Amino acid sequence: MASDEPKAKKLKLSDDEKTEPPSKKAAAELSSNLLFGMGNPLLDISAVVDKDFLDKYSLKPNDQILAEDKHKALFDELVKKFKVEYHAGGATQNSIKIAQWMIQEPHNVGTFFGCIGKDKFGEILKQKAEAAHVDAHYYEQDEEPTGTCAACITGDNRLAIKRRVVKCVNDKCLIILFPSPRSLIANLAAANCYKKEKHLDLEENWELVEKAKVYYIAGFFLTVSLESILKVAKHASEKNKLFCMNLSAPFICQFFKDNLMQVMPYIDVLFGNETEATAFAQKQDFETKDIKEIAKKAQALPKVNTKRQRIVVFTQGKDETIMALSDKIETFPVLKIDPKDIVDTNGAGDAFVGGFLSGLVQEKPLDQCVRAAHYSANVIIQRAGCTFPEKPDFK
Repeated sequence: MASDEPKAKKLKLSDDEKTEPPSKKAAAELSSNLLFGMGNPLLDISAVVDKDFLDKYSLKPNDQILAEDKHKALFDELVKKFKVEYHAGGATQNSIKIAQWMIQEPHNVGTFFGCIGKDKFGEILKQKAEAAHVDAHYYEQDEEPTGTCAACITGDNRLAIKRRVVKCVNDKCLIILFPSPRSLIANLAAANCYKKEKHLDLEENWELVEKAKVYYIAGFFLTVSLESILKVAKHASEKNKLFCMNLSAPFICQFFKDNLMQVMPYIDVLFGNETEATAFAQKQDFETKDIKEIAKKAQALPKVNTKRQRIVVFTQGKDETIMALSDKIETFPVLKIDPKDIVDTNGAGDAFVGGFLSGLVQEKPLDQCVRAAHYSANVIIQRAGCTFPEKPDFK
């Protein structure tokens, strides 16, 4: 699959880092907890249901809603009445899973922090994270249940859904779920309850943060615990480690601009897609809609750790990926794919980041990171949900 990639110029992560691919010895030096992620964990639950089930909970075949009180019993009934599939979900957790899948060995290179409930869904989420060989350390509390996303599929159509939180106020979140042939009900619940002082600050947890050399947090977490993000970001900056973040959604740039810009000076690698980049540019008064120019301007924003040049990576769906580094712009065509082979594009962004991170943590040149990112996204869009085969065939 990777044969369609261009032979791009190798780029440096920093002035004192080598641009050559890592040796076999270097790759063998990978160990547990080198990649750290923190975000909103959700247990994705999917099942093929009948019309009676949809009617009982006033769901339409293409419903996309946030769970209300009348839906509280839905999740348990879904599990009891139908054959369900579980997956550890949430944007950051998905990316850490993909990175670990690309790396394969050793296990637990990826660490993940987030908040869940003390309940059966939380236990299942822990099991699924373990099965994905991710070292998940959840903050477990009993005030809110584990965040879940139920996908009620009618008939044989198993296309997945795109989930976007658009506004959070006092832990109440509005979610827009884009049209899809399945009915989806999301309950963020515990995912919004992460507490720095009760989890991140604990000595045994902070030791895991210190072990990492690459950090990734999706922009969604800006609505949950800015103080946690800043603590990790400042640590990475002080120790000259790589701190990566994702714009995640236009609403993050629009409604959480202040939070985002508090973190921006610490960001070494900034991810986003063309829609998010445009929203970011508008709020920053960049006065341009050209994605390359936006990438250059974002790259040039003030930065605390001057030992590293910021890298900005913007994807554009089927169009070329743009990377800004210093005063240079690199472009990378995506892998070709027959449209009939595309099953679900909604996990593409998480998968792209996961592939890129797998390269970063192995200290591969940036063009190799992009190749891994394109490969990961290419695999995921040919499957329902953010799922993947047992092993990658990336070379």
